[in-house]
Amino acid sequence: MHLKKRLHALLGLLIISLVYSTSAKSESSQTIYKFRNESGVLSFSDRRPKQTTDFEILKFDCYACRSNPSIDWHSVPLNTQDFRSITQTAAKRVNIDESLIRAVIHAESAFKSDALSSQGAMGLMQLMKRTAQSLGVENRQNPSENIFAGSQYLKEQLDHFGNTKLALAAYNAGPSAVKRYQGVPPYPETERYIERVLILKSRYEKAL
Repeated sequence: MHLKKRLHALLGLLIISLVYSTSAKSESSQTIYKFRNESGVLSFSDRRPKQTTDFEILKFDCYACRSNPSIDWHSVPLNTQDFRSITQTAAKRVNIDESLIRAVIHAESAFKSDALSSQGAMGLMQLMKRTAQSLGVENRQNPSENIFAGSQYLKEQLDHFGNTKLALAAYNAGPSAVKRYQGVPPYPETERYIERVLILKSRYEKAL
């Protein structure tokens, strides 16, 4: 029996290693759900399981950070409805463009409030635990808390660095990286992120 459990554990690790393969990490922008199916078999899927609420979210990496060559950011459908009252209120509260808030949400999580990255960032605006705690967030997956805190953090970066590109670089790669390189860090992921958020921001400005 002990051997059987070890085999199941090894199988689970093998499947997880496949989920976290290089190609998956570079191309995937999906939530990966870990659960046991109706037969009790350990399963992994990019779709939320319908037959059970007992599942674990393994990863959701920044939607706009991956290469995603199939996505045209100039035409990808916008989301102008979900969480709209929250983003409107947050924009007024912290004095920041709502179009930027929604562009960051779109880029970070594609408006999925249960998004969880492999680095531990959570929620709509993908807040790290330490950042969330510094902003008084108790539940990072709560849409209101997440958006208000994420907007406040973004506003802080705008005020500190003085322009949107550097603020987005700080939001994605961290303020210390921007200071170290005295500009946008030479990270392909960060460069893609900034470009795509700015495209989305311009489109949301016209759509809202």
